[in-house]
Amino acid sequence: MIWQSINTEHQCHYCVPAHTAIANMMQVDQQLITALKNKQPLDDAKLQQLRDTTLALVRQCGQLNAEQVQTFYAAGYNRQQLLEIILGISQKVMSNYVNHIAATPLDDAFKPFA
Repeated sequence: MIWQSINTEHQCHYCVPAHTAIANMMQVDQQLITALKNKQPLDDAKLQQLRDTTLALVRQCGQLNAEQVQTFYAAGYNRQQLLEIILGISQKVMSNYVNHIAATPLDDAFKPFA
């Protein structure tokens, strides 16, 4: 959820299809895979809140307001999970940006998911 939300936000030509392929291999629900890849609303309100908070952190450079934090907690998440999103952002910033700069070629296994 976190990684693919960031991948699509960053428009990573490598990570979006790679994580789509991995999600398929892990038998993640196809509707969820498609919604994440295509930036469509999610059917699950709690997962949608996770994505909304992740994207707010990315777009607002890590600065959530009190209402955003409380909405995240009200959805059933906690402070540790908020910090886990930040960890995911740090990983994806590095990965996505390197792929942009290096023009990492897409592996053959991921091409059907591009």
